[in-house]
Amino acid sequence: MMSPKISADILNQLYETILSRKNADPNTSYSAKLLAKGSKKTAEKFGEEAVECLIECATGNQKELITESADVLYHLLVMWVSAGVSPDDVWQELHRREGTSGIAEKAARSSDPLK
Repeated sequence: MMSPKISADILNQLYETILSRKNADPNTSYSAKLLAKGSKKTAEKFGEEAVECLIECATGNQKELITESADVLYHLLVMWVSAGVSPDDVWQELHRREGTSGIAEKAARSSDPLK
């Protein structure tokens, strides 16, 4: 299993690659093609990939779950680029939550519909 540092580095590198393709030719770059369609489309594509990931988890297909998980992470990063969110923004939020119980953290969010 990879260490968290290596995993975070890979996500940061992939984010930078996607960001660098933002203004590339959509005919030669899948990332550019997705980004050219806007945030609504990138969010939709992320949702599709997330559902595929859930299906593989529910069916117990570990190999496909790994493949779909990689797709989910890629499309999450594309969505972040589209929305102007950086990995550092998310890492800071995770750091802020570290050591806080999930229940307490959710209660602190006033807009949480599950309260």
